[in-house]
Amino acid sequence: MIDIEFSNESIAELQKLKNHPHPCVRDKALILILKSQKIPHHKIAQIVGICGNTVRQCFRAYQQGGIKKLKTLNFHRPQSSLQPFKSQVREYFEKKPPSNINKACAEIGKITGIFLKNSQMRAYIKSIGVCYRKVGSIPAKADIDAQKKFHDEELKPRLEQAQRGERDVYFVDAAHFVLGAFLGCLWSFPRVFVRTPSGRQRFNVLGALNAVTKKVVTITNDTYITSVQVCELLRKLAEKSTRSITLVLDNARYQRCDLVTKLAAELKIELLFLPPYSPNLNLIERLWKLVKKECLYNIYYENFALFRERIQTFLEKMNEKNQQELNSLLTLNFQMFTEKQFKQAA
Repeated sequence: MIDIEFSNESIAELQKLKNHPHPCVRDKALILILKSQKIPHHKIAQIVGICGNTVRQCFRAYQQGGIKKLKTLNFHRPQSSLQPFKSQVREYFEKKPPSNINKACAEIGKITGIFLKNSQMRAYIKSIGVCYRKVGSIPAKADIDAQKKFHDEELKPRLEQAQRGERDVYFVDAAHFVLGAFLGCLWSFPRVFVRTPSGRQRFNVLGALNAVTKKVVTITNDTYITSVQVCELLRKLAEKSTRSITLVLDNARYQRCDLVTKLAAELKIELLFLPPYSPNLNLIERLWKLVKKECLYNIYYENFALFRERIQTFLEKMNEKNQQELNSLLTLNFQMFTEKQFKQAA
């Protein structure tokens, strides 16, 4: 039996500890308050929901150091045997990211002489900031230095003007939605199949997405997008805006032709062409992914009319129904790249 004498002052201090921010300290205070009321140890363990050994450890800690000892939190934090090799492990993951944990265990074992189990390796590499990420893609001919220069010197200043209300900036691109099966993932018991329509009918959307309001102006057809549709879009935008207009667009031929550039000059619309192979700098590309997610993945349309109507309705109503999601998705933060992010060819 562990005997402890409690004064009125010590009990008052223990009562205060019941409001401590950490639950472990609160539990210790409760254990000792119950002890001061002559409650048997096994009953204290039942009330607090702990084992008898923990109750006794709490009493001994109080006898050794009083209230101060109760406030001390000494959690066991085991250290990985790879900790002394942290720099070598980081270097390995930076230079040659593995595709699975088995490979990581084998390669790091060769480097350090320490062979961990898969679960131990997974826990350690997570602790140093390594995550299992899907590999992304970027066009092989993309010039990352040109992209950065364009973003910093051309795009960013115009977007800042747009945010101040001094200019309208639109991101322009065409999407070609082909009637067919767009397959995605589902949480399901059996595997689910989606019927695939026959034919190659497509619904073309030439869109201009306002960088600030996230509203989109569209020209649509079921044939082809040409310079004629681009000119139609220019006129439509010129009618809507009272400010200077900048269109950020890619280098498609039908957008760089004389017909388009002359009309843009006439309407006093600035055409700001992206560096070649830079879809990551075109904000509207994210919108097309959202359209596929909301309208196309895992959905079967019996005919082209239903297919076209669903996409068109989403684009017309998205600012009413999806504005919060659009604001989150279409932020003016753009994916930029560094050379060390690229996995070299084998």
